[in-house]
Amino acid sequence: MMGFYGDRILPRVVNWFMAGEDFVPHRKDCLAGLEGEVLEIGFGSGLNLPHYPPGVRKLYALDPATLGRRLAAARIAACPFPVEFVGLSAEAIPLTDAAVDAVVSTWTLCTVPDPAKALGEIRRVLRPGGRFHFVEHGRSPEEKIARWQDRLTPFHKMMGGGCHLNRKIDAIVLDAGFELERLENVHMKGPKIGTYLYKGVAVSQPGGS
Repeated sequence: MMGFYGDRILPRVVNWFMAGEDFVPHRKDCLAGLEGEVLEIGFGSGLNLPHYPPGVRKLYALDPATLGRRLAAARIAACPFPVEFVGLSAEAIPLTDAAVDAVVSTWTLCTVPDPAKALGEIRRVLRPGGRFHFVEHGRSPEEKIARWQDRLTPFHKMMGGGCHLNRKIDAIVLDAGFELERLENVHMKGPKIGTYLYKGVAVSQPGGS
């Protein structure tokens, strides 16, 4: 149960904040090169939809807050490919094995309760050679900032729908059995405590855990 705040208030706040122009270049970088059938975890209000490349034929959308579907209605109507909502939890993706050509996560792994389990599910639904495209905020390499991230994460989780400030995204992806084809770390504008980005593309390693 997400509760009234998590299901009704937070999605509207996130839709407003994440629609900022500063996010757009990072969304475009993340989605570049995608084609075929794609799953997006943390679909939210569909802010990525205008930036998907023309090679995408279909998008499966997954998000725990169903209000996002209503907030995304206009973006879905303008989308050149079909969008199908398939579930609520990244830890239990309701798709068959090897169902999609790629999986996308933008500012989502920070909130997933069990990211290792979610990444295991992502590996399962990817077709051979399929790729995981992601852009996430996470743990800063600056020790002082990282210490503050550790201190503030328990409070931030309560207000931010479970959002962790201090997850080391590249390590989480590697530990889940992926190989990083590309990784870029950059700072967005804003307080360093929440603006250190991990932008990358990963492919599942055969026989990985």
